[in-house]
Amino acid sequence: MSNLPTRLDRCCPKRSESWLARGALRPTRQRMSLAMLLIGDGHDRHVTAETLFSAVQETGEKVSLATVYNTLRAFCDAGLMQEVTVDGARSYFDTNITDHPHYYWEESGTLTDAPADQLAITQLPEPPAGMAISAVDVIIRLRKKPN
Repeated sequence: MSNLPTRLDRCCPKRSESWLARGALRPTRQRMSLAMLLIGDGHDRHVTAETLFSAVQETGEKVSLATVYNTLRAFCDAGLMQEVTVDGARSYFDTNITDHPHYYWEESGTLTDAPADQLAITQLPEPPAGMAISAVDVIIRLRKKPN
């Protein structure tokens, strides 16, 4: 499922450092390791904490699953990533923080970007009194057509 590299790209730590700086986060060893896996090659990614944990383990870095969860939350809180909740039990973390829809591939359990230029939301309901809409998440669930 993972589209993460299987090694840390040590040639591009500056990209990871500047990404962390954009979120006002200190570049700790664990943050740098995870950032290099997430954005070191410049590609956007959708990961779960478990897939990121597995990828970092493959690199030989010593990072606990709890640290991965905490770091992903810190990246989201800093505005570097967004959390996409597919159902109550599964969250994905997306390095693309622009507004865009997602495909959720039910058979494989993967999340990918859907073409934003093909989606038109023409009207949203009025929020309840005293509330403001903070985000609109569009998740298009896909499954194979029956034969």
